Amino acid sequence: MHSITRPSPAATRLSYVNVFARDHRALLRFYEDLLGFPELPQWRSPIFGCLDAGGAILGFHAEQAYDMLALADRKPQAPAVNVYVTFELVDIAAVDLGVERAVALGARIIKPQYRTYYDSYQAVLADPEGNVFRLNHELERVQR
Repeated sequence: MHSITRPSPAATRLSYVNVFARDHRALLRFYEDLLGFPELPQWRSPIFGCLDAGGAILGFHAEQAYDMLALADRKPQAPAVNVYVTFELVDIAAVDLGVERAVALGARIIKPQYRTYYDSYQAVLADPEGNVFRLNHELERVQR
């Protein structure tokens, strides 16, 4: 039996989070307008676009990418929540404003702003295509 060496955190990082979309350009614009992440036009194609999310790339694929990635048999028939993305905001006011802005841009509130048991202030929303995301601010941890 051989052992597997775990990579060091310095050598490993999250590079992309990709979302399949019916209208990948519109969904990219939603997140660009909501969060202010700039688009990376050098990666734009007829079926892909992405935003610089501050160390990782938030990508948006058109449905044709299911076939390209050999995932056609895994294309969802109904909205499902298998993964959601959390965006960390600078303070409570930014979460409140972010929720207002998200709704104005077409998002739906699933769970309004609340304080979590793990000392965050967050809201759970669905983007215009139904993908779930959270707007979050981590509060200062109280020593127990």
